[in-house]
Amino acid sequence: MTRVPTELSSRLLDVRRIYHEHDIERFARAREVLERFPDAERIEVLSHQAIPGLHGNAGAVEDWVRNKREVLVLGEKKSLSARRNERSSDWIAPSTANGCAMACSYCYVPRRKGFANPITVFANIEAILGYLERHAGRQGVKPAPNQCDPVDWVYDIGENSDCSADALVSDNVRDLVDLFGRLPHAKASFATKLVNRDLLTWDPRGGTRVRFSLMPEAPSRLVDIRTSRISERIAAMDDFVEAGYEVHVNLSPVIVHENWLEEWAELLQQVADGTSPRTRAQLAAEIIFLTHNEDLHQVNLGWHPKGEELLWRPDLQQVKRSQSGQVNVRYRTGWKGRWVQQLTDLVATTLPECRVRYAF
Repeated sequence: MTRVPTELSSRLLDVRRIYHEHDIERFARAREVLERFPDAERIEVLSHQAIPGLHGNAGAVEDWVRNKREVLVLGEKKSLSARRNERSSDWIAPSTANGCAMACSYCYVPRRKGFANPITVFANIEAILGYLERHAGRQGVKPAPNQCDPVDWVYDIGENSDCSADALVSDNVRDLVDLFGRLPHAKASFATKLVNRDLLTWDPRGGTRVRFSLMPEAPSRLVDIRTSRISERIAAMDDFVEAGYEVHVNLSPVIVHENWLEEWAELLQQVADGTSPRTRAQLAAEIIFLTHNEDLHQVNLGWHPKGEELLWRPDLQQVKRSQSGQVNVRYRTGWKGRWVQQLTDLVATTLPECRVRYAF
């Protein structure tokens, strides 16, 4: 198994309970994870998606961070499919994990998984890798450039997790990086808020795009719980480029508040001053303004109410009901368009080498 950065792992994880599906040890990856945490209590469950006392348990909100630190889940990814995306990537790859050890208070994943979302590792990695290789092979040469990539088909491998944190638990992410390092016409991509320098010892061969999520330092300290500091993420960008990764940035979520644009100007200048010409020449950005959720707002009031003073701004937001019937809030029409333009203009003047792939 990959060498794990001890300090980083011990800061985020103290695994005491592992919930696992029946006969999970038939998978070599599951055995590796169990061996990595030999003292953890093992609890068999019918499904990784329905764990009594964990998923959907409103009472667990008080143990929000403790569950992330102390609990792992092992399961099998039974449905394998690549879903069209065409925004951050051409395809969303089948997950090799979901949930997260970090606890960003705006994260959408808890809306789907209930009141606790520790890392779930999918142990049938060989089946997932095989599916992806066959899928990428069927696509052939990309017929035309698009905003995802001018040459390669891009596969998002971390839609419901942070791959830098997943790599602390298993070799699933390394296996994916190795796969896309040898696949023609295909590239892996994932967004991260964690600097895991063990990834610098791998050999991505240009086949993986790492998208460092950035926001100004002050709001990040309030809502990016258990993540790497913004300055650390910026400082790592040159190193990841030198190691053979493509590096982009996710300027997200953009949280509007008093003096927000001045804070973003300072952040973009930090990126310009803190990265090399080589890094800036290959840089691209996604800009995503905050969308919040009424249910998540109520959950957050139970464990991190201070962050909601920044995220929940009825004076600036309007309701948008999702296709699933959930009540989401986003910045008001008209205002948001002006703010998007102000930030994209700021990128153009402060970080002119960085193209904006999309902004909304």
